[in-house]
Amino acid sequence: MNPSHKDFWFVPLGGCGEIGMNLNLYGHSDSWLMVDCGVTFENNPSTGGKGNLVEMPDPMFIANRSKALVGIVVTHAHEDHIGGIAHLWNQLRCPIYTTKFTREVLLVKFSERGIDPPIVLVTPGEKIILGPFQVTWVPITHSTPETNGLLIETDAAKVFHTADWKVDAAPVCGEAFDSRYIRSLGAYGIDAIVCDSTNALQPGASESEAALFKGLLSVIEDSPGRVVVACFSSNVARLQTIGNIAHVSRRYIGLLGRSLQNMHSCAKRAGYLDKNFNCAEPSHLGYLPPNEVLAIATGSQGDVGAALMRLASDTHPDLSLARGDRVVFSSKTIPGNEEAVARLVKLLEGLGVIVIQAEYKSMPLHASGHPCADELKQMYALVKPSMSIPVHGEEKHMERNNQIAAKSGVTTQLQGRNGDLFDVVSARVRRNIIPVGRLRLNKRNGTLEQVSC
Repeated sequence: MNPSHKDFWFVPLGGCGEIGMNLNLYGHSDSWLMVDCGVTFENNPSTGGKGNLVEMPDPMFIANRSKALVGIVVTHAHEDHIGGIAHLWNQLRCPIYTTKFTREVLLVKFSERGIDPPIVLVTPGEKIILGPFQVTWVPITHSTPETNGLLIETDAAKVFHTADWKVDAAPVCGEAFDSRYIRSLGAYGIDAIVCDSTNALQPGASESEAALFKGLLSVIEDSPGRVVVACFSSNVARLQTIGNIAHVSRRYIGLLGRSLQNMHSCAKRAGYLDKNFNCAEPSHLGYLPPNEVLAIATGSQGDVGAALMRLASDTHPDLSLARGDRVVFSSKTIPGNEEAVARLVKLLEGLGVIVIQAEYKSMPLHASGHPCADELKQMYALVKPSMSIPVHGEEKHMERNNQIAAKSGVTTQLQGRNGDLFDVVSARVRRNIIPVGRLRLNKRNGTLEQVSC
């Protein structure tokens, strides 16, 4: 099954009909281009915990065609877009193309597995030729630095792959959303837009990252005790905001959790967190006056074994929380994690800790990295594609995304799931053409196991 020079195919192996585990393929002229390769985190029934099972798309289809795979393009450094690459690269063995920050994150993952793949550094705005594909890196705002959409051009058609994005005029780290540049893509005559659907059901627009400083400062600076902020480790802008608050409130920053420490190192090497972000050693935090401690911790989703759960269980080696200390959730509870987060909150409150959750505060403590309905309308008005193909969402999110596209003047809407073949040239979907599945990481020995359906 090979695309001809007249074809331009889009084939999702993960992330279409679900949120997470993104793996996208584009096919043209006997060649394939891969965009992202992520993981998802599933329940471990044996412990009742969350985040213990790491799963990723089964790449069998493209692994069997690896000689036709011209490269893996990585749009940004979130686990649901990069987490599977180091585990699956030996089956693919092709160059990887990404920006400086994402490259740093990937190098850590490959180093842990003793692999040294070719990673080619690109800059936002750059245009590269990969076989029959011409790929332009389109800077776009998201909740991690250097996120890029992709303008993918072939002789048969042109597609704008948005990756994850939002409209943000003040993203704290990186460049602001540039509507003029995005509008210029429309001059190319975009045949299809493959677009993030995560927040399509949400009206209005997402909060700007810069708007969080005031809200977070208000719940941190007046605490007489220790403050722990729980957030996603890859949100470097959020880390910078917390660093700025630490500077103003004269507190010491401590990073609790391996992923946070790794991300901090990667960000520093890429030129981020270079101001107001001087960290104390985690082992020193317990010796500081409580009102001088501002820790950032992993585990905002109630993850078993993460730093925040260890704090809640009073088993963390570097810090213990006391009555009157505060834990601030600068994060959104991911659907499916409600019970795990509730257990975590109950443990913290059992210690006498004051828990402040973003969902229940009038001032913003968290900002999503994905577009709400008004931002989707804006994107469609700027790009003016002929066709919309929603991804990065469950069926209800993708359906709503297509409804917004239709009302915005996009003439054709396609919707499908993993394993479907989207024929951009003929504007149709061929159902269940490509075999799809999941692989699960065995943490004991590092091997991958087929997940039975």
